[in-house]
Amino acid sequence: MDIGSNIRAIRKRKNITIAQICEETGLSQGFLSQVETNKTSPSIATLENIAQALKVPLAYLLLKKEDRMHIVRKDERKITTSGIEKLKVAHLSSTKNVRMMIVEAPPGASTGEAHAHEGEEVHVVIKGKIYAEQGEDSAEFTEGDSFSWNACTPHLVKNIGDELAIILIAVYTESDQAGDLF
Repeated sequence: MDIGSNIRAIRKRKNITIAQICEETGLSQGFLSQVETNKTSPSIATLENIAQALKVPLAYLLLKKEDRMHIVRKDERKITTSGIEKLKVAHLSSTKNVRMMIVEAPPGASTGEAHAHEGEEVHVVIKGKIYAEQGEDSAEFTEGDSFSWNACTPHLVKNIGDELAIILIAVYTESDQAGDLF
């Protein structure tokens, strides 16, 4: 873990000096310097004091870089196509187990034949009219409607309206090796 670098980065971002942290925590400047350079490992109680002085939760000091907030700006989204209909898929932000995307389906377009994969999905219809089917269950949805399912059962989604359908989809998987789910 690189806790010391996290502490230093937060301290510098907040324009707090080592002396100010030491004054508030009772730690020596030499010790805090060693913590920041990862030359010593502080106790949980010491980390709690440092976190309080920095006005951040203790857990934030322990986060790995890959677990911190990840930002994807609208113009930086990865865009792919899916299925024989070439549905436009804009990949939003994701975590190790959750992916979010916006799918655009022209009138009549679908995900193709019913398919199954690992994970659970939640769908929100942003625009248009769609038909969704999973096993024996099926329904039509319009703007604002939502539905969810376990994706291990074959399913399909089709735009049955006269305009472009836009669907927000969140996919949860147990592993980060789920591959192309949509």
